[in-house]
Amino acid sequence: MSLIAVGTVAFDAIETPFGKIDKVVGGAATYITLAASYFVKTSSLISVVGDDFPSAFLNEMSHRGIAQEGLQIKAGEKSFFWSGKYHYDLNSRDTLITDLNVLADFKPVVPNSYLPCNYLMLGNLDPSVQLEVINQIPVRPRFVVLDTMNFWMDIALDKLKEVLQKVDVLTINDEEARQLAQEYSLVKAAAKIMAMGPKYLIIKKGEHGALLFDKDQVFFAPALPLEEVVDPTGAGDTFAGGFIGYLAHTGDLSFENMKRAVIIGSAMASFTCEAFGPERLMNLTTEEIDTRIQRFVDLVDFDILLIE
Repeated sequence: MSLIAVGTVAFDAIETPFGKIDKVVGGAATYITLAASYFVKTSSLISVVGDDFPSAFLNEMSHRGIAQEGLQIKAGEKSFFWSGKYHYDLNSRDTLITDLNVLADFKPVVPNSYLPCNYLMLGNLDPSVQLEVINQIPVRPRFVVLDTMNFWMDIALDKLKEVLQKVDVLTINDEEARQLAQEYSLVKAAAKIMAMGPKYLIIKKGEHGALLFDKDQVFFAPALPLEEVVDPTGAGDTFAGGFIGYLAHTGDLSFENMKRAVIIGSAMASFTCEAFGPERLMNLTTEEIDTRIQRFVDLVDFDILLIE
């Protein structure tokens, strides 16, 4: 079943308390498609880069079944670049540089070869760009997932709310959920956000796990306690790629299967944190993934004797 991923393919410069790297491949769509590639044989990328982006990396993505007809390569221009510095807790960071470059005037194009689209993952981008993609797909995808951030809530809230009416799932972090809903309680915030359009809401809480909501139920997935965290950049996008990749693989959109998909996404995200950039996503084995998923299962697997 066809899966389209929309988002940035970019360069990052990252400093954490445990290391530093001056330039590494990054971008939301990079992490999304690489994570999804472990669950679907093919996916389709919509993004833009400059001619400074390494062709070897694009070739590797192609070998993983990631179609690139929708990837625009701008001659003589530079790819999107982001630089950030993480605080000691790794849950907060400071943005040092944001160079939009080719992203400044990006106009997405959905190639005919990508259609029909069954699963659409809208990575963190200007809501206007996300909406353009939706409007170019003649038959609504079976399942649409949207990621966004507080920056767009600050400067493009009306357009974001327009996009929210057209998606099935929104993924944001706890701070963003509170800002969007203007509620401190995440339960109350979830109800308000789903009233804006999404049938489901995923609230990511970093090292404290993730919450999955629908109108009647809530599911909590823990985060895996890692012995060593090198770089959390891209973990949220990896989560999204694992989540939608697993759903596309199974074709099961029940709440019960979404719970499994949240665990899958969390497991994939934990790998990303173990190295700078997408290094770990480039060389995972099925055995590693299965073992990591089992560790998540073991975290919450227990028997209890109820009081009579």
